[in-house]
Amino acid sequence: MTEYLKIIYAYLKIGLFGFGGGYAMLSLIEREIVGSGWISSQMFTDIVAISQMTPGPIGINSATYIGYVVGGGVIGSLLATLAVVIPPFCLTLWAAHYIDHHRQSTFIQGAMHGLRYVVVGLIASAALLLINHENFGSETSQQIITTLICAASFCCVFFTKIHPILVIIAAGMVGLIVF
Repeated sequence: MTEYLKIIYAYLKIGLFGFGGGYAMLSLIEREIVGSGWISSQMFTDIVAISQMTPGPIGINSATYIGYVVGGGVIGSLLATLAVVIPPFCLTLWAAHYIDHHRQSTFIQGAMHGLRYVVVGLIASAALLLINHENFGSETSQQIITTLICAASFCCVFFTKIHPILVIIAAGMVGLIVF
């Protein structure tokens, strides 16, 4: 029972303060879940990869999976998912009503402008969080090859019109061949 309460508490915090979507939530999820010793850093990296591959938002997918692993099954999974979804749902309803009535307020416009930068910072933090030995390898040659695959993927998506799915498939094939 105490595990369930810990899961609910952790994911209520994540849901309440996880502005900017799933990728922005990753550093918060990592701090709450890996930092508390529930799962290892390697397992967190695997969960992020699985959450990215499955349909749906990464924050909810990871909550569902971590709840299942930490909570010992479907009940933990359900509790973590509800705990991460309910706070932003309620905040969104309240904020939409408030913002709609005060759309012209300089306070609201300033807050929205400031939140953009926070979200960019949180997403950058998530990207830096995923630059670790689990993703890039522990040997120098692995790190160089993985960094080149990462940089090439970024360049293909950012500077060309190549579809991201094709880049993912190509990077996976390169990784399969090289590693």
